[in-house]
Amino acid sequence: MSDPVFASPGERVLPTLIPDGTRRWLNPKRSPGRFLFHRTWVGWSLIVVFVALPWVTITGRPAIWLNLPAREFTFFGKVFISTDTFVLMLTLLTIFISIFLLTAALGRVWCGWGCPQTVYMELLFRPVEQALDRWRRRGRGRLRAAVSNVFKYSLFLVFSIALAHTFLAYFVGGEALQVWITRSPLEHPGPFLVMAGTVGLMLFDFGYFREQMCTVICPYARLQSALLDRDSLVVGYDPRRGEPRGKGAVKEIRGKTAERNFGDCIDCGACVHTCPTGIDIRDGLQLECIGCAQCIDACDRIMDSVGAPRGLVRYSSQRALETGRLGGFLRLRTVLYPAILIGLVTALTLVIGNTQGVDIELLRNPGEPFTLDANERVQSPVRLRITNRESEAARYTISLVDESDIQLLAPINPFPLDAHRTDSTTLFVFAPRDAFVDGSKEIRIRVEGDNGSLDEESFSLLGPFEEARP
Repeated sequence: MSDPVFASPGERVLPTLIPDGTRRWLNPKRSPGRFLFHRTWVGWSLIVVFVALPWVTITGRPAIWLNLPAREFTFFGKVFISTDTFVLMLTLLTIFISIFLLTAALGRVWCGWGCPQTVYMELLFRPVEQALDRWRRRGRGRLRAAVSNVFKYSLFLVFSIALAHTFLAYFVGGEALQVWITRSPLEHPGPFLVMAGTVGLMLFDFGYFREQMCTVICPYARLQSALLDRDSLVVGYDPRRGEPRGKGAVKEIRGKTAERNFGDCIDCGACVHTCPTGIDIRDGLQLECIGCAQCIDACDRIMDSVGAPRGLVRYSSQRALETGRLGGFLRLRTVLYPAILIGLVTALTLVIGNTQGVDIELLRNPGEPFTLDANERVQSPVRLRITNRESEAARYTISLVDESDIQLLAPINPFPLDAHRTDSTTLFVFAPRDAFVDGSKEIRIRVEGDNGSLDEESFSLLGPFEEARP
């Protein structure tokens, strides 16, 4: 057996690790530019939407409410329950295909522009930390450093509390959250512990774990090899223009008659110093790259200062960076994914649009499928499950459709049911023996609510075969 292969002392394993195995703490330099400007607007817009959604009500309910204890999920006024497995399947498939399409076309634009981990880290926690670090460096002494750290982590705690409350509002609703906030923790120790645990996780993530969430934990980066192709949009360095890199590039650019010995890259390291995950974009496409474009802004400023054209680091594709030729947007992935996505969205829209206020399901009762009474009538038990999708309680009348010779007996009729609840009852159907053909009889049961909701379902009763008669 061959000896195991280990990384050499100078070989990079992760951008957040020093060769001796200890953590490399990153303090990326903020690089102002056009992409940072647009990312800031996008990020703060997403923060406003994220904070506001749990408090926006539609038809008396939060716009988004993932009520796990009650197994109810509210999306913009539409309530779904645990039995809506088909809707859940269509929704998950739509999300997955959307991610596939977004990645195939635009690379990891979600990670750098829309992911909450990046948005809150780079627009909230990191700017506060860098501002306090600048204040600490203006003076000396342990007291100044201690004050800076205390103030920093106090603000981090406040941010974590706000984020935790906003996050949990999606699961408990705004009204319940207000009760949690205003009442003593002793009155609701369970919810308080949930809140405290969520705050602790937020503080650990943004205060300590940070970029390792993107480089170590998140599986999305590792899916890039399957989701990207050579024509996907990525942040990349142009080696044909930048290599060989060196300080002499400044002389060549400013002195047009000088002999060209270097590329446009002056090896300043600005793209590395500004990267929030600590990679060197000049090493090519890497799974740690989140597509935030900070390296583009940093490199463009350097190119402006030396008089070279922008775009040494830019949004492009692997094919264009290596060959200089742009690939076509229309390719198998960008045609197949939208076609599938259109089909899924259409199906999801139709299913949701056709969802009624009440759903019924007819089930065969355990035990004997039928019995014969003294009058030779066939008695068949049927299990009826009713789901009330409305926001108010209702009473449901159960009846047969167009069956004059068949009798339906419902122990509870009308059947009361609270809002967004499911319950069952057993019905008894009495039918003459000669109504059965080849041992079965098709019936149709109607359930009509006093709120105007209506649903019908067919059911096949089992009975004796004709030859079984004495």
